[in-house]
Parts: sequence; structure tokens; C-alpha cells
Amino acid sequence: MIKNEFAELRRRWKNDYNAVSTIYGYYINSNKDIISSFDTSLGVMEPAEVDMYLSVLKKTLSGAIGRNLIDIPFTTEQVEGSEEHQLLMRLKDSDLKDSEAREKLVAKIVPNVSFDEDNFLILMAHDAYDVAYRDANLEDMDDGGSEVYKYFLCCICPVKPPKMKLQYNGEDGEFHTASTGQIAASPELGFMFPAFDDRSTNIYNAVFYTKKPANMYQELLDEVFHVENAPMSAPQQREEFQNVMAEALEKECSFDVVRVLSECVRDKIEDHEISKDPENLEFSISAVGDMLQESGVSAEKVEEFTDACKERFGEHAVLNPTNIIETKKFQIETPEVKISIAPENSHLIRTQVIDGCKYILVPAGNGVEINGMSVSLDSISE
Repeated sequence: MIKNEFAELRRRWKNDYNAVSTIYGYYINSNKDIISSFDTSLGVMEPAEVDMYLSVLKKTLSGAIGRNLIDIPFTTEQVEGSEEHQLLMRLKDSDLKDSEAREKLVAKIVPNVSFDEDNFLILMAHDAYDVAYRDANLEDMDDGGSEVYKYFLCCICPVKPPKMKLQYNGEDGEFHTASTGQIAASPELGFMFPAFDDRSTNIYNAVFYTKKPANMYQELLDEVFHVENAPMSAPQQREEFQNVMAEALEKECSFDVVRVLSECVRDKIEDHEISKDPENLEFSISAVGDMLQESGVSAEKVEEFTDACKERFGEHAVLNPTNIIETKKFQIETPEVKISIAPENSHLIRTQVIDGCKYILVPAGNGVEINGMSVSLDSISE
């Protein structure tokens, strides 16, 4: 799925914009017991309560693609007859009304989720979207839809324990202690099935959501989706990429090579944003190899790099640029010193050997400060 498709679905999760009729919930305690379960019609809720439920579920469609929103592909064999895919299809096709299927899904989730707050809430809701045709300008047309896209969202929210607060009492005009009660926080994880690829139903994919990119809840992924090759978290991808760079390039993994590669990736991200291309920006392994060669790496080392990448990430893997290269900052660290500089100014940093010692040089003009105090460099001689 691409950014525009997520945005299109997020707009539906507002009162009067969707076909959601019922919210299903399961409240789980620290012993992994179901304290309560409910299925509540939106028609009997107060509008403010409806908005809160829909807002929580909508977060399952938010975040950065490839970091918070992870594609979960099913194999043809899974789609044709696996237990895990049949369960998801039962939930979708029944509009989540199949209570036995819901309970089976909950039974898979509960043992594989834990939070510091111990208790948690599982929420589910089903939507049916009459997908409108779009003209060449991507404007919705009024002459009917191309298909009805039926899908459901499932999210898991930590439940925070109550806190005592001072609360105003209008009867006596004073503040008294009162409990905030159990409060459901924003979802930490969740998923959508099926995917909405090319604005159409794709039962070969689900989309997994994690609030924290470093936590992929691998046990849950394996239990619910039975993925053959579990997706790496964004931090894992960066660590693996950095290891491949260091091991394959060896001495050619130089300061200048890494700086130029970072600039190249950042430029491609900026160009992609300016172009407003709706497709997700991804790099093939060979494309990264080409960038390394342009950065000054020898053909022999580039080949070693691409071979190692294919071994770590897969023969036909595509890489998310923001997951492999830090683009928001340019930081240099030695055992004694840490230097941070805006990425667009990384070209100002030089390396030089002075009196036999290797130095990283940062240009200094006006506006130099030490611990917030302005200092003069006039005393420095050439």
C-alpha cells in the first residue's frame, strides 16, 4: 500500500463517513484472562464516544510506511488453504460477526502480548468501502464505485491503572480526591486485513502496525500470520545494512564514501517528495550498489556488497531508504568526541592528517559558542 491509500482509508474513520456498525472489544488482565468482552453498536453511543473509538482504531493506519506500517505477505499456499488465512477470511466475510472466529483470533493474540501496564484492550471493527472510480486528475467520480472493499481493523491498547487526582466538586465548591479509572491508551500494535493495494482488495497481504518501530512483536506475527520470513524492524534493517557496509567494503567504507552516500540518499528522498510521486520510494540492492560506485567504491567491493545484501535481505529485496540511512542528522562519533551537524552541511566537514595525526575538521567562523557563551576566534593564528 502507498501513502495515498492509507490516507484515503483514514478519512473514513470519522462518524458518518464509514460503514462501521459495531465495535468489538476484549479487556485482558495481567493473568491473560478476559475480564470482559463487548460488542457495542455505534448507534447507541454518544457521538463523542463514537469519535473516540474510531480515533483509536484509525491510529492502526497511521505512521511511516516501512517503519510503523509493515507489509505482511501471504504465500499462495497460505491463501489456498492455511488455517491462519482462513481465519482472517472468516472474520472479513462475516463482518466480524463470527464470534467463534473472533475468539480464536483473541486466543492467538493474548499469550503473545505484554505491556508494562499489564492489562490491555483488544478492539476490532469492520468497514465496507464503496470505492469510487477516479478520473485522470485523481478526482472521485459520481457514477458508482469500482468495488466494495471489505476489511477490518484490530488494535491492541495498553490499559493504564487508575491514578488519584484532585477533582472539583460543584456541590461544595471544593476539590476532593477522585480516581481517573482504567484508561485505554493509544494502540501499541494492530493490523488491517486485507490490504488495499491499487485501491482494491488484496487478500494476499495484511498490514501490521507498530507504534514503536523497534518492536515488531515477532511472536504475535508468527502466531497470527505464520510468516515464513519475519519482517525486520526498522532499527534491525539499519543495523544489518551498516554491518554489510563495514564487512563488505572494509577499508573502502571511508568517511567520504559514507558522507556522499548519505547525501545521495537524501537527495533522492527530496526529489521524490518534490515530484509528489504517490508510489513508495524504495531502492533495489543493485541501485544502492550503483550509488556506492558513484561514491568512489571499487567495482569489486560493490559486487561483494550486493552479494552480502542479497544474503541478508533476500535476492529480490527492496530497501526503504529511511530505514538504512539516517537522513535527519549527520553525526560523527569518536571515543572522545561527538559532532552533530545538519545533513545539508555535511560537505563542510573535512579530514586531514596534521603532524602525523588524523583529524576531523569543522570550519568555524562567526557565531561560535561554548556551553551557550559566545567566544572569539580572533586569537587563532594561521
